[in-house]
Amino acid sequence: MTKEIPGGDTPANSIDPKLLEILVCPLTKGPLEYDREAQELISRQARLAYPIREGIPIMLVDEARSLED
Repeated sequence: MTKEIPGGDTPANSIDPKLLEILVCPLTKGPLEYDREAQELISRQARLAYPIREGIPIMLVDEARSLED
């Protein structure tokens, strides 16, 4: 069973597509990709993955992990 976010129809382990459209990488200001399995927002330009904790994207460079080759 998938938990729903109160007041919305987006599952708790997902991110609102409208939010993803407006979020950008804080380092490069480039687009982000959502990795549902890892619960991360990926910046290909910065080669960083920003974590999503309890449905909240943590858009801090210091909290991001580096993407390996």
